[in-house]
Amino acid sequence: MSAASTAEAPAYVAKTKAGRITDFVDERVGGSGILREFGRKVFPDHWSFMFGEVALYSFVILLLSGTFLTFFFDPSMAETHYDGSFTGLQNVEMSVAYSSSLDISFDVRGGLFMRQVHHWAALLFVASIAVHMLRVFFTGAFRKPRELNWVVGGVLLILAMAAGFTGYSLPDDLLSGNGLRIIDGVIKSIPVIGTYISFFLFGGEFPGTVIIGRLYMLHILLVPALILLMIVLHLFMVVVHKHTQYPGPGRNDGNVVGYPLGPVYAAKAGGFFFIVFGVIALMAAFFTINPIWNYGPYDPSPVSAGTQPDWYIGFVDGALRLMPGVIGDFHFEYVIFGYVLTLNVLLPALVPAGILFTVMFMYPWIERWITKDNREHHVLDRPRNAPTRTAIGMAGFTWYCVMWAAAGSDLIATHFNVSLNDVTYWLRALFFIGPVLAFIVTKRVALALQRKDREIALHGRETGRIVRLPHGEFIEVHAPLDEYKRYKLVGFESPAPLPAVPNEHGIVTRKEKRRAALSKLFFEDRVAPATPAELEAAHGHHGPHEAVEAADEQRSLTH
Repeated sequence: MSAASTAEAPAYVAKTKAGRITDFVDERVGGSGILREFGRKVFPDHWSFMFGEVALYSFVILLLSGTFLTFFFDPSMAETHYDGSFTGLQNVEMSVAYSSSLDISFDVRGGLFMRQVHHWAALLFVASIAVHMLRVFFTGAFRKPRELNWVVGGVLLILAMAAGFTGYSLPDDLLSGNGLRIIDGVIKSIPVIGTYISFFLFGGEFPGTVIIGRLYMLHILLVPALILLMIVLHLFMVVVHKHTQYPGPGRNDGNVVGYPLGPVYAAKAGGFFFIVFGVIALMAAFFTINPIWNYGPYDPSPVSAGTQPDWYIGFVDGALRLMPGVIGDFHFEYVIFGYVLTLNVLLPALVPAGILFTVMFMYPWIERWITKDNREHHVLDRPRNAPTRTAIGMAGFTWYCVMWAAAGSDLIATHFNVSLNDVTYWLRALFFIGPVLAFIVTKRVALALQRKDREIALHGRETGRIVRLPHGEFIEVHAPLDEYKRYKLVGFESPAPLPAVPNEHGIVTRKEKRRAALSKLFFEDRVAPATPAELEAAHGHHGPHEAVEAADEQRSLTH
């Protein structure tokens, strides 16, 4: 018996060499199916979503500019004498790291520009992540199923700060050396193990001879790799969970209204990348940042005044400045079993940052526990419609800003000709009072805006036009809202406080009582949205307004 086999002819044969190569690769890796599926993903179109894009594009610019700088930077702490183009430091003894930084700035073509592109992109990277996370928090985008993505964002923020600090320290100038000195003091304040950690990190007594090389490895290898991993995880979960969207007609938790990734969104994203790149390039070209030649090489003996770290680390420095060494007769330094416990350094350096990041990471689960809301949420909240959450966010933001401002307390005093002690005392008071005031004011403002939205939804928009009716009554004409604006004002949930519920044994536990108390705090002052019945009743009571509008319309037609 014989069998004949015939090979099926391919359905399509590319006519160009590039097309044939593409088909060859696609038949073996299946890339077209992946791209086709990914290209169908729909992304909402709203300006606030761009903050995440700015963070991604800034990171790409950081990789490109950092690769250029890596070709010329030498992270050695060996001593040398500078013989480059900058005459102000000729023959001055310095480390090879600082000398190579000066060479990049003055002797490498485009080196100073690339240094400043890298620094500005780093600042924008951290800022865009922070603003993006604020947007996510205030709109409730962290709720199920995105709790883990919120954690990934928090880790990204910490890694971005770590990348910024390790890069900021590499030039080994006086400013960055003082920053390392502060970190060394904080590490040594840790009981028992602090001195050992410092000795291991610096390779001996501060400043040692290896810290720049170790920071360099962290800065160009470990931290960027972790950031890239977090970005991949973040984008993967965005695709899996689908994108959140702002409320509006036809939008619900079961759909996404927007543009597909390809070709519309991809084209817009590509254009936006070049806009971000252009803005950073303009800033690098026209605005000097970190002029290391003004500071000179690092020397542990002098400490320069009027110097602040980059803004994202400033809150730690500010907390250190606000911490008093003595309150009355109470001292913050003790010797216990031969070990010095320096609380006036340990507490401000670790506790505020610990509180800030712990609450940030745990908040999605805290709110879910309080509200007992285990549903999936894909439609965002307007911040005013979640007044307690918005107030909590503003309280934390105010607390951070007070510490951030304290990092520049000396500059505030010199620029405004006020006492440095007075500035410190006021900032210490705001450290405790500021978040409370921010919480109260923000919640009152959010509730007032809700009440105003309810009034507008029921009665229309005020026009400021006063008319007199035939029977002598004066009224203000209200312009009716279109369906989209009315939906925006009434299309939200306003949960009521959930009382304590007994468990299966009929006992109300203390934990449940605490949850009920927090639920009351969250929702006691709720402003319920206008119901369809209320809208219908309000619309029926607008006879005079409708008569005036009809008369105006008739008058415009006759003219």
